[in-house]
Amino acid sequence: MLPEIELLADVDVLALSPLLRGMLMSISYAETEGGIGLTATGAMNRKFVHWAAVHFDWPGHTSDDLYSVSKVLNEADMPPLLVVRDMLSLLRLVRRKKDRLLATTLGRDFLARPQAFFNLIATDYLYAYIHVGQTQHDVRGRMRWWHVFLNLINIKAEAGCSLNDLLNELYPSESYPVAAAEMTVEAWTLKSEFRHDIIRPLCWLGLLHEDREGLTILQDGTYHKTPLWAACLKLESDMQSEFTLH
Repeated sequence: MLPEIELLADVDVLALSPLLRGMLMSISYAETEGGIGLTATGAMNRKFVHWAAVHFDWPGHTSDDLYSVSKVLNEADMPPLLVVRDMLSLLRLVRRKKDRLLATTLGRDFLARPQAFFNLIATDYLYAYIHVGQTQHDVRGRMRWWHVFLNLINIKAEAGCSLNDLLNELYPSESYPVAAAEMTVEAWTLKSEFRHDIIRPLCWLGLLHEDREGLTILQDGTYHKTPLWAACLKLESDMQSEFTLH
């Protein structure tokens, strides 16, 4: 059974969740600017992408991060925008009208009371959203493992943990040394998939925070639970110091 996501505590969701904040700011922009402009191919235009890069304050994708890679930003150059746009569309918070994305009535309701939408957004995004490079089969195949992933992270990230710490628990037959050059192809593939499919969504949703202070782009950070984690997740491992994988 999938762990239920239900916001019960009073926390600053917008400050903690890059996804919810990005969705809200996009709706606000659409309302104040007469819509989000689209290019001839249907992508968000550069004006909005630049605005989003500056104002979203998305960890790992700030304007400094993005402009260090490209001098001109298109929608494809800011990966979180794809998720933000998909979630806005899937939940019918925006609609397309010619060359613009406009807020719907439901979108304006979301703008007025975003926390009321958190449970729905978090559940759909974490358990059902199909990221780039994934298939519906991949998403369905992970469903029976989410309780294992979340319970393990619940314990390990209490004091902070690395990606290797989690993977050594999940895949003891593989070896996850500090040096990436020492990994097997299989171990590297598992690590990449776990980072992309499990850890990144938890960070983008705002349940985990990656501490990267003093690290290079090639080094792994340390993951910590944010206050949003305890505010919306009640897990069987909450009263345990260890969790048996099953």
